[in-house]
Amino acid sequence: MMTRINLLQRNMAKENIDCVLITDKYSINYLTGEMIEPGERLACLIISQNEKPVFVINKLFLRPELEGFSYDWILDTDNKEKALSRHLSGNIIGIDKIMPARFLLPLMDMNKDKSFVLASFLVDSLRAVKDDKEIELMRKASKINDAAMELMRVELSKNRTEKEMAAKLIDFYKEYGSYDYSFEPIVAYGKNAADPHHENDDSRPSVGDSIVVDMGCIYKGYCSDMTRTFFYKRADEESKKVYEIVKEANQRAIAGIRPGVLLKDIDALARDYISEKGYGEYFTHRTGHFIGSEVHELPDVSMAYDLPVEVGNIFSIEPGIYIKDKVGVRIEDLVLVTENGCEVLNSYPKDVIIIE
Repeated sequence: MMTRINLLQRNMAKENIDCVLITDKYSINYLTGEMIEPGERLACLIISQNEKPVFVINKLFLRPELEGFSYDWILDTDNKEKALSRHLSGNIIGIDKIMPARFLLPLMDMNKDKSFVLASFLVDSLRAVKDDKEIELMRKASKINDAAMELMRVELSKNRTEKEMAAKLIDFYKEYGSYDYSFEPIVAYGKNAADPHHENDDSRPSVGDSIVVDMGCIYKGYCSDMTRTFFYKRADEESKKVYEIVKEANQRAIAGIRPGVLLKDIDALARDYISEKGYGEYFTHRTGHFIGSEVHELPDVSMAYDLPVEVGNIFSIEPGIYIKDKVGVRIEDLVLVTENGCEVLNSYPKDVIIIE
């Protein structure tokens, strides 16, 4: 874990940031191996360029102290900004993206001689490049998801509600070594499938419905995420056409992935194809997102990011077309960037599948 902190310190020096305050529990876990759930209380890891890392943490979370770290244990009644201020070094202080305002604003008020800057990108960029252990865990999580998708295909023939279908997943995940969803699964029938972030309800499938199934699990701290679209009993010609366009967009984006390609250009490979086919207005979200210990990590596969992809990046490719009250189709895979291209972590078929 100290290697990760050393890399962070090196990047801090490049960016002229003297000290960073990290309250994101996933980033703390990434850097230290400690998962702390502070709720509304303070748990902050302070890292300076040339000093020992310091935990400022509520005594309610008392635990054995890690070698190589200093600890400042505080009480609920202690002044939090004073505790944090004791360990600030230098003049440029980096803050992560989720530090609560109730801690940050008093801290800034107490240290008006210092400059506070958003610096979560320093840790996010490290987390974006997976090491060999992380890659193996995410391969396994995706294999579990492939198997779960086949279970869903079988269960879809039993005329279950969306909520009933989603409830089937958790027992299966636990049987295969996962302990939770990576996000609340989406099972969307018919017109519901045209809502990319539909919340499951008591709908049952009707003949001709497209069925979007978007799901993921957590395996040993790492997430999977995959989407497939099925059709109930039959698919009309328009639905088949839409499906094939989305499938081709997915495959074009994947084929264009290699080290050095810009994220916005990968997005364009999918988006431009869908637009060329006349459905651009119905592709209403980004092409993908990074993933790891959280199901949605930064950066995105979107026009907003002109960053080059690197070996070890894992992200989703999930183009979709959503025509209100008619049809929704999304096809999503996770991909790992390799030296010569990418490895698709999902193997579940992407051909049109009719649920009988």
